[in-house]
Amino acid sequence: MVLVIAVLLLGAGYWYFRRCDRFSMADWGTPFTNRVAGLLCRFVYHFHRLTYTPIPLPEQGGAIVVSNHVSGLDPLLLAATSPRPLRFLIAREQYDRFGLRWLFRIAGCIPVERQKRPEQAMRAALRALSNGEVVALFPHGKIHLDTDPPIKIKGGAIRLAQISGCPIYPVRIEGVRGQGHTILAVFIRSDADIVTHSPVYCQPEHYAENLEQLQRLLEARHFDQS
Repeated sequence: MVLVIAVLLLGAGYWYFRRCDRFSMADWGTPFTNRVAGLLCRFVYHFHRLTYTPIPLPEQGGAIVVSNHVSGLDPLLLAATSPRPLRFLIAREQYDRFGLRWLFRIAGCIPVERQKRPEQAMRAALRALSNGEVVALFPHGKIHLDTDPPIKIKGGAIRLAQISGCPIYPVRIEGVRGQGHTILAVFIRSDADIVTHSPVYCQPEHYAENLEQLQRLLEARHFDQS
């Protein structure tokens, strides 16, 4: 009897997994990847009660998505609100995290060797942009909460935009209840909100102004998170 129940549960799980691709807005390239993406999207839509307007990306061509960074849930929230696949820049130590590297690899994440050769990640990101892909990154460089002492965001997104000519799409994440946590935040139920902004076009002579503009957009609170 136990074996029969186990077989039925496995069969139901497999049937459900095969239908999960319809929950993802983006086409991640293969049926398996689309199903994994759809499963994760449905999880954040329902468990984290995500409300959002899709990131207003162009239908084709390179683009850069930047966001504030409050938890390990953030990449899932961004992927669930993007109509196109996102190539995340991710710290090498996170990319190599046990049990998750396969997921980061099929998602096309770009590992960053922050202490050794970060320029390799920059070149990989530029290649992705030149191929018409969307690169996503967190300019604070680490989890940073509104309650933390202010820090200046890093300028990598601005440099990518200046070299590639691609627009930057700023996004603000709010309503995450597991703020400050990496893995735990995925399992603490939230009322997540995604706030999108118009694209920012960067010119070499306006580096400081563009950086200040991004900082303002990423740190401006829109909803009460109490």
